[in-house]
Amino acid sequence: MKRTYLDYASTTPTDPAVAAAMQPYLTGIFGNPSNAHSFGKEARKAVEAARRSVAGLIGAKTHEIVFTSGGTESNNTALKGVAHANRSRGNHIITSSIEHHSVLGSCEFLESTGCSVTYLPVDPEGMVDPESVLKAITPKTILVSIMHANNEIGTIQNIAEIGKLAREKGITFHTDAVQTVGHIPVNVDSLNVDMLSASAHKFYGPKGVGFLYIRLGTRFSPFMHGGMQEKSRRASTLNVPGIAGMGKAAEIASGGLGEEMLYVTLLRDRLIKGIGDSISRAHLNGHPSLRLPGNVNYSFENVEGELLLQHLDEEGIACSSGSACSADSSGPSHVLTAIGLSSELIAGSLRISLGKYVKEDDIDYFLEVLPEAIKKVRSLTEVIE
Repeated sequence: MKRTYLDYASTTPTDPAVAAAMQPYLTGIFGNPSNAHSFGKEARKAVEAARRSVAGLIGAKTHEIVFTSGGTESNNTALKGVAHANRSRGNHIITSSIEHHSVLGSCEFLESTGCSVTYLPVDPEGMVDPESVLKAITPKTILVSIMHANNEIGTIQNIAEIGKLAREKGITFHTDAVQTVGHIPVNVDSLNVDMLSASAHKFYGPKGVGFLYIRLGTRFSPFMHGGMQEKSRRASTLNVPGIAGMGKAAEIASGGLGEEMLYVTLLRDRLIKGIGDSISRAHLNGHPSLRLPGNVNYSFENVEGELLLQHLDEEGIACSSGSACSADSSGPSHVLTAIGLSSELIAGSLRISLGKYVKEDDIDYFLEVLPEAIKKVRSLTEVIE
């Protein structure tokens, strides 16, 4: 049986060069980077080298990068940090209905503390209208948070235009760029963002490490306390091996971004054409062109998605029905609900996500297995009905 991994939006394989870059800091160079002695200085050198690599990847200054444990912490830190620091100025936050759960959960928490949150709708392709952001702004608005690209349907938002509107109003603008950093060009100045979240394991780095970009001058209060690390912006001993790995992943991404984008986009388009040609009653979700190179999300009529995933897994194929962070949820996808899909189409959804290690024969194998799996699931559904 051929094992085929097509769930890169959930997590990417660690690049061998990244694993090699981490190895010295797991054994020989083990010092705490906060210490002034030679052991600490060795570790600190690796941390600062990684900071330069990460900053270079997104066009930031090194002192604007704060290392975290990943995208969820970065999103929580951004929203809660801005809300707390701006209490005297206002309490209104604008976000979208298709954000990652770490953003939506943070907003829900902030509502319980007295903040007001506007959840903007999206169109059937998952796009946020920049004009809707402008119309939602009030004198009490202190933060706008709109994700760069959606983790389920791959739609890429017009972040630069939204950021321009926020900046003209003097409002802090944050974007969750977990799905885009390392995969498409991301530049904090071109995007007009004040804060940006990313996670290493989404671009071939290790799990458990990420970063938050905070533009110099942004009003912000730290989310974690009890230490002076990261210029008092994030307390906790730094994960040196993870940070070194993320730095290497950022370096690799900076050098090979264009090549990977072209390759993965070709695989994606081949996959979309293959599904469209071989399977009836199949609906592509998300924007047809403004979408991530490696994202394909389909809904199949008269198909139970979880049963389809099981059949694919039995054939060695790994993909998903949505976000890994909500895999244990029994409710329907909030993203597919927001774009107006029926309960039947939501139940029959499948996310196939690609990356640089996917081969053409992986796509061929998937396209060979999928039609038969759909046929089996549809026959079972018809029997049950």
